[in-house]
Amino acid sequence: MYDCSADIKAFHDQEVTLPGSEQTKMRNRRNSNRDRLKRNLEKDDKPTPYEHVSQGSYQMKTMLRDPNNDYDIDDGAYFEKSALVGQKGAEMTSLQARQMVCDAMDDGSFKTPPEVRSNCVRVFYSAGYQVDIPVYRKIECDGETYFELAASSGWKRSDARDVTDWYEDERKATDDPVQFRRLNRHLKKHAKSRNSWKTRALCGFGISVLLAEQCVIESDREDLALFDTMEAIRDRLDEDTVINHPVTPDETITTGDPDAKATYYRDRLTEALDHLQPLFENDCDREIALKCWDKVFNTTFFSERYEEDIAPETKSALSAPAVASATILGATTVASAAVSEMGGGRHA
Repeated sequence: MYDCSADIKAFHDQEVTLPGSEQTKMRNRRNSNRDRLKRNLEKDDKPTPYEHVSQGSYQMKTMLRDPNNDYDIDDGAYFEKSALVGQKGAEMTSLQARQMVCDAMDDGSFKTPPEVRSNCVRVFYSAGYQVDIPVYRKIECDGETYFELAASSGWKRSDARDVTDWYEDERKATDDPVQFRRLNRHLKKHAKSRNSWKTRALCGFGISVLLAEQCVIESDREDLALFDTMEAIRDRLDEDTVINHPVTPDETITTGDPDAKATYYRDRLTEALDHLQPLFENDCDREIALKCWDKVFNTTFFSERYEEDIAPETKSALSAPAVASATILGATTVASAAVSEMGGGRHA
């Protein structure tokens, strides 16, 4: 396979991973929402969370750069069960708990009011960002402590920290935990590379689970690791589109076999692998290879790198040798010439 490893890493660093400045903005939004929730609950004499726990792609550090600011943070609010009671002392239902949090967040600060969703409260920002606040309660029973999520079906045993711990265990168990996370971001970037794919392809969590199952580590070849992992996931989905939840027994991320979103994602992986087949041909060169990666990610990033590579060569070829001056001293002629030798370009 033609080696574009350095180009894939450059794409990751410049176009895929969320830059530090955006991470800071996301963290600030998260913190301001925590403060808003606590302040408004206290004002209304309502119970307040005893802690907040970030979760999802933000906590797993797999968030992606997005030109449309399509970012979201999942930030769980945890309450003591004994605190979640109504005015008459009755235990709050899961819907009542979510509605309480939504009312506290809806203080007129947002152009689009927060909404109660099936498993969270969603806060919208006009720039395109959103923050999801799942609501949890802590249960202590017979010496056991566990947590329940305020879900649409009622209070359901769940704790997002279990998912984060699972992800870290899977990542650290590989030969290259850093590449594992980069591959995760690459796969998610590919799945969102066309606007029409975003709602039809498998969710990011599902992709992370498949990565944990099928990851192929090639520390010296980022491009080959990505190709082989894509192929392994595609082949796995060819056999079965059911994806089990990694920490919740008897629960699946998908909805049956075949699952529409897993099938759609599988077919997009097949297209990507087909786009990359020219890289295995003997006559493949850097220009051909980079154009293939452009097709995979629906970008011009890779072709632009090729154009940058050949620009110095083109400039050198079009420049005539620069001749300085000649000085004649008697029978001796001293001549000097300046020869420009521009670099020959990178080859990853």
